[in-house]
Amino acid sequence: MAAEGATEHSVQVSSEDLAAALEALLMVADQPLSTLALAQITGRPQAEIQAAVSALRADYAGEALGPRRGFELREIGGGWRIYAASQWDGLVRSMLHDDSPQRLSQQALETLSVIAYKQPVTRSQVSAVRAVNVDSVMRTLIARGLIDEHSNDPETGAIFYQTTPLLLEYLGIESLEELPPLAPLLGDGREGFADVEA
Repeated sequence: MAAEGATEHSVQVSSEDLAAALEALLMVADQPLSTLALAQITGRPQAEIQAAVSALRADYAGEALGPRRGFELREIGGGWRIYAASQWDGLVRSMLHDDSPQRLSQQALETLSVIAYKQPVTRSQVSAVRAVNVDSVMRTLIARGLIDEHSNDPETGAIFYQTTPLLLEYLGIESLEELPPLAPLLGDGREGFADVEA
């Protein structure tokens, strides 16, 4: 549900119905919805959306008069989405019989880490850091929607890659600033990196 298409089908929602309308939208969203997108869809001001979202979040957490719910409203990847409450993850997983989730290989995790910390970065720069060919691993990460193209180097034509909001959603963080530091006794790892050819 992208914000661009939201204005074409927007419906004016009354203030009284706003909480219910937001719940309906958040229940069916397949990706986090920003307050801007929710404002465009409902025809309500962003400040009112933010207040309503905060009230829903508190209500689900049991901070209002009602009980704590089995689901929660989280701000992930620049938007809001409803998730099962973390305390029930094991129960939900057992219901879904997801005993063998498809996981990323060690090579894919290492490549994704390099991109996350160094982005935007070219394929050859990632290969230089990992000291292996990363072509097939990069294709896998693109296919899974975890990385995408950022820009092209005007001199060499090399493609720079970056992580996507889907990675933030999987990691449960709002931005890459929340990634842990590489190591407490090391620098940020950028020394000498500019010398790697694109």
